[in-house]
Amino acid sequence: MGPSSDIPALRRGLAVLRTLASHAGPVPAATVARSLRLPRSTTYHLLAELEHAGFVVHLASERRYGLGIAAFELGSAYLRHEPLERLAGPILRALVDRMQHTAHLGVLHGNESLYLVKERPAHPETTVTDVGVRLPAHLTASGRAILAHLPRAQVRALFPQPSSFLRRTNRGPRDLRELRSLLAVERRTGWAIEDGFVTTDFASVACPVFDHSTHPIASISMTFRHACHTEGGCAETWPALAATVRAAARELTGRLGGRAP
Repeated sequence: MGPSSDIPALRRGLAVLRTLASHAGPVPAATVARSLRLPRSTTYHLLAELEHAGFVVHLASERRYGLGIAAFELGSAYLRHEPLERLAGPILRALVDRMQHTAHLGVLHGNESLYLVKERPAHPETTVTDVGVRLPAHLTASGRAILAHLPRAQVRALFPQPSSFLRRTNRGPRDLRELRSLLAVERRTGWAIEDGFVTTDFASVACPVFDHSTHPIASISMTFRHACHTEGGCAETWPALAATVRAAARELTGRLGGRAP
């Protein structure tokens, strides 16, 4: 078998791994075959080869297949190389140079926003955010940009009780009902905002970054000084700024091989 004839098999093998990765747990071979529109015989052959290489594990008693230890090792190596931060850095730098506001790359860590990258303009304004800082995700634009695209059950699991809704100022969602209402709006608009939820006289705009399965894995946010003394915040949503931040998030999504839903 020549090199060129190996390519379709390689592509099919990678498609099998992607299919297994898209499910919450092991699945029957029939599910893989149906998802990829492959003959069952071909599917079993691919699964057997991937199992032999350690990328797939066969749970014989359940007649299901899941990702194996080799797939985990690849994922761990991917994380060690910090590709998300490396790819995001230049995009954030260009965003800051253009808008002259502080930009962040954030991810969810439980029900908190964790900041992985921070880029500042030449004359930055002081903010509480920094690399490694964690803040309540329901208060931050970066956190809610991700939460808005998660299943309702997952959001409920992250915020199971009233005590989950910590507050830093007198603004922000106070319970699950208010959070879901806010997330519904932000899911429709395509970006999340916070106006004094974290620090008085500062606001942020954030947009989600997606992986290949349209799952939100991070967000890009921009923070700027904004004095608003109206209780609950003003009605400003900064659509022009959001369009610029969204373009940066889409660029990072593309570089990661992801796609928006």
